[in-house]
Amino acid sequence: MNLRWLPNAICIVRIALVAPLVAALLAEQYVLALALLVVAGGSDAVDGFLAKTFDWRTRLGGLLDPIADKLLLVSVFLTLTHLGKVPLGLAVIVVMRDVVIVVGALAYQLLIEPLRAEPSAISKLNTACQLAFVFFTMTHAAYAWPPEISLLLLGAAVVFTSITSGLNYVLRWSKQAWRATRAEA
Repeated sequence: MNLRWLPNAICIVRIALVAPLVAALLAEQYVLALALLVVAGGSDAVDGFLAKTFDWRTRLGGLLDPIADKLLLVSVFLTLTHLGKVPLGLAVIVVMRDVVIVVGALAYQLLIEPLRAEPSAISKLNTACQLAFVFFTMTHAAYAWPPEISLLLLGAAVVFTSITSGLNYVLRWSKQAWRATRAEA
């Protein structure tokens, strides 16, 4: 039995969890929102593990996974900002990084060549920082824990890794585009 489709199906479930997670946040049901976030985060780990361990990687999965991550994190950041739990400036940095990445990826795909989505170490660290920040922001809203200083430090880590990873993508893809267009000439 071929299960190559399983990581993609798990990824689609993660995308489907975004709407109930946002609804739970808007209803200020932070415990439910935390549970949904843990399930979504766990599904990300499971689909990645399956894809790598059993070589069930597909082009569709390579596109779906970052889309699911961005949709989840941007939706949660914007919702928490709307609720006054996340500073607007932080949400703008997170969203702008993703806009730069998506626009850059589309431009590269359309103007240069098919793009192989391979996240860098700083990008993976950024995703981990963002997930930790939203998790602990929701934990703070539900249980008044951890202390606000922890959220401030995590927010600073999100700012640093967002800017650094955004610049990393721009520089890396610019270098690849330069090489690809020079090779054609």
